[in-house]
Amino acid sequence: MIKILIPVATWFLLVACSTTENSEPMGNTFQEDIDFLKQRSDAIILKNEDGSSQIVVVPEYQGRVMTSTLNGESGMGFGWINYEKIREGTMDERFNAYGGEDRFWLGPEGGQFSLFHKKGGKFTLDNWFVPKQLDADKFTVTDKSQDHVSMESDFNIFNYSGTEFRVGVKRSIRLLAMKEISRILKVGQMDDYQAVGFESENHLINQGDSAWTKETGLLSIWILGMYNPGNEVVIVIPYYQGGTGSLGEIVNDSYFGEVPPDRLKIDAGVVYFMGDGKYRSKIGLNWMRAKDFLGSYDPERNVLTVVRYNKPEEKSEYVKSMWEIMDDPYEGDVVNSYNDGPPEPGAKPMGPFYELETSSPVKPLKPGEEIVHIHQTFHIRGSEEQLNSLTEQLFEVKIQQIKDAFSR
Repeated sequence: MIKILIPVATWFLLVACSTTENSEPMGNTFQEDIDFLKQRSDAIILKNEDGSSQIVVVPEYQGRVMTSTLNGESGMGFGWINYEKIREGTMDERFNAYGGEDRFWLGPEGGQFSLFHKKGGKFTLDNWFVPKQLDADKFTVTDKSQDHVSMESDFNIFNYSGTEFRVGVKRSIRLLAMKEISRILKVGQMDDYQAVGFESENHLINQGDSAWTKETGLLSIWILGMYNPGNEVVIVIPYYQGGTGSLGEIVNDSYFGEVPPDRLKIDAGVVYFMGDGKYRSKIGLNWMRAKDFLGSYDPERNVLTVVRYNKPEEKSEYVKSMWEIMDDPYEGDVVNSYNDGPPEPGAKPMGPFYELETSSPVKPLKPGEEIVHIHQTFHIRGSEEQLNSLTEQLFEVKIQQIKDAFSR
């Protein structure tokens, strides 16, 4: 989502859509999601041997993972899908919000190196467009099996300053086995849990004849996951503690204005943020504060979601996306979370949904060089006691602390 203080209410009204509750037993099943998507796309289903863990990948939508299940075709789908937009079958020149829990974008979104504003125009909504290469162009499938699919895309794209980038993208989606999930999360064996896990490995390649430079603009990989909101959903982001002088502010909540305290809570080592889809807001953490994972807990659906990414060990630079010319365009956030909601009183939300997002650092790539960004998503179900064991190991908080973060 867009890092600005000026709201994008007008556009959100244009792409507003109805809500479909996706829960178990409420709402659409994974099979219903599959049936819907297959009527309108070449949806690819990846599954494990017994079919309990499955995901849906759609190459037409830039190779995004639309949704997943941990309980086979009859189970709930975890990704938010914009049924109304997809059913409509039309292409919008600004943005086509199809949904999906792992979608590929590039940054930055604002500033002198923005990919979302036309050269010479003002930083206003009227001059904001999602590049069609990230919104409407199909990715080409290069390889697939029962549990993975690889895709690629080549395109040219311009930034606000007029720099042209010849870009190559390689994107591989892989379903993860239960042993891999426990190994990656470092939580011991998980035989008594239900879980689905998958990863996207994303390569951004300079296919031009000259190097990309900081002076003319750099690009980053930006992966966004859109999930079904709930009245009790709480987003949990761990952070490194320390003084602001050395680590910066704990959380950046200036994207759409300051987030009220009944929706954003900062405790020792962890940030809580509401994911109910009822109040439009966004937060972010910088490289020094963020750890290499974040997540959310939905007590109504009894699901713990964890997102992990390959955070560099050495301090790195990240794009910043204010809608203005900036003195520090490479001092942005590495992880973000967005909660959808009405952009103004009485208006419809874009979804609603909530997002967990990660970004790659920027690098001045020479011809043929690349950036690789890995984004992993896990949905886990178990008893409250079992999930408490996971939250204590991952976030160093009890499940009850998450539930009580915004007691209502």
